[in-house]
Amino acid sequence: MTLRQFLLVLYARWMLAIGVFTGVVVIGVVISLLMPKLYTSSATVVVDTKSDPLTTAVYSAQSSTAYIATQVDIISSERVADRVVKTLELDKSPDFIAAWKDSTNGKGDIVVWIGAIMQKVVAVTPSRDSSVVDISVTWTDPKTAAVLANAFAQAYIDTNIELKVDPAKQYATWFNERSRALRADLEAKQKRLSDFQAETGLMATTDGRFDIENARLNELSTQLLTIQALRQDSQSRQRQAGGDSNSMAEVLQSPFIASLKADLSRAEAKLQDIATNLGKNHPDYRTTAAEVATLRERIEAETAKITASFGSTTQVNLRRESDIRAALEAQKKRMLDLTHERDQVSVLQNDVVTAQRNLDAVTQRLAQSSLESQTQQTDVLLLTTAVEPLRRSSPKYMLNLLVSMFLGGVLGVSAVLLRELTDRRVRYYQDLPELLGVPLFARIPGIKPDGRGPNRPGRRIEERVEPSAI
Repeated sequence: MTLRQFLLVLYARWMLAIGVFTGVVVIGVVISLLMPKLYTSSATVVVDTKSDPLTTAVYSAQSSTAYIATQVDIISSERVADRVVKTLELDKSPDFIAAWKDSTNGKGDIVVWIGAIMQKVVAVTPSRDSSVVDISVTWTDPKTAAVLANAFAQAYIDTNIELKVDPAKQYATWFNERSRALRADLEAKQKRLSDFQAETGLMATTDGRFDIENARLNELSTQLLTIQALRQDSQSRQRQAGGDSNSMAEVLQSPFIASLKADLSRAEAKLQDIATNLGKNHPDYRTTAAEVATLRERIEAETAKITASFGSTTQVNLRRESDIRAALEAQKKRMLDLTHERDQVSVLQNDVVTAQRNLDAVTQRLAQSSLESQTQQTDVLLLTTAVEPLRRSSPKYMLNLLVSMFLGGVLGVSAVLLRELTDRRVRYYQDLPELLGVPLFARIPGIKPDGRGPNRPGRRIEERVEPSAI
């Protein structure tokens, strides 16, 4: 169908198009007038996506977008809607109770049922380039719409706090139980350490006692070396005394033996002098000879006494060496026992320190979790409060009228075309070849009733032959 044919069809059936157009417009106007008046009120909140005030976690740009999307889902969730119902006590409203009974016959939870209605009337729109989220509620009463919008904003803030606080409360409960178990473990290990210290007599720190015992061990070792040197020296002198005792230093350095030897020298000189002057049979000679013999015996006796003392000294040194060696072995055993006890004390002390460190770490986390579970801080702030709207948001009469006119026009034209398809008419000479399937040879112009015009009587009839017919 050409444009000319379309216009001819539309011109021929204009009454049908006008009728359909008028009907659609009238129906649209009536529907707009019958639609309930709705009012939309909006509250806005700001979501801080840079950091979390509780965990001080910093979010990236990508995570911020996901975080905003998550917050939008939370606002639209059933939990927030149910909180709004409970906050405004809508479940106690007679109107809602009656509607709930009519809809469900009193079955199910009225709070969930009203919450589902609240989810349908709320619209959450995040800003594209900022962290501002718009919470809009559409209702038949402007005041109720504002109240519901503010209730949704506050319920969202409270729910956001709960979502942060509830995990902290669970962590606090768990850390509290762990701290009790760790405290009991610490007390048990401290008691084990105290019992071992009471049994062994060791203090918490055994470094001083260990140093004393170690110094005593070193002293005994030194004494043993000293007495061994003395014993070896006394044994050497004892062996020397068994050979030539008169050449020993102790004998040579003895003042008493030196005095006896001096007396012996004088007596021998006197004896020599008497033997020369008086002869050996003189009584003085015999007396002096006896004196010389006596002095020699005394010197030998004193020398024997000195050499005999080396044997006694050797025996004493051997006994002292044996005693010191036994004391040294006992001290070594004591040091080994003390070292073993000290190691056990160290192990027990390390157990106590580890248990204390674990308890301190859990106690610190418990304090942090307890603080987080009591916080009322959140990363959501109420930016603007919803107010009672002055104008309705629906229905929009002008928009509905324009839509009705557009639909009426489309439906009117469609009705005309549909009617033309069911009842086809010849409105132009070019329609004949299409309808009859034969070529057009001639066209007789129309004659006006007054006889004037291009087709007046007497004028030659114009003939037209189509090229296809020649």
